[in-house]
Amino acid sequence: MEKGKDLKWISDVEILNDYKSRLTFNDGRQSIFDCLPLIEQCQIFASLRDKEIFKCFKLDGYTINWADGTIYIAPEYIYEKSVELTDQSSFYFN
Repeated sequence: MEKGKDLKWISDVEILNDYKSRLTFNDGRQSIFDCLPLIEQCQIFASLRDKEIFKCFKLDGYTINWADGTIYIAPEYIYEKSVELTDQSSFYFN
């Protein structure tokens, strides 16, 4: 197996409503990730409750981050917890 072949990273992000984002990963998978559970359960993400702060993300070539990189979520976690979009499911998230 080629080293690094299974690594996941986010190649594109679109912020949606209610702390959700539409993501594209390096393997072409598109999915929806809901950040609200992390915001509600983990103190480090509490500042993202402010929707203006949440919208001010950066894509650093690996994952999304906020506050100049001090707040970030591992792309593997996002990949695992996000809902993959299919032709039918994309209708519900638009």
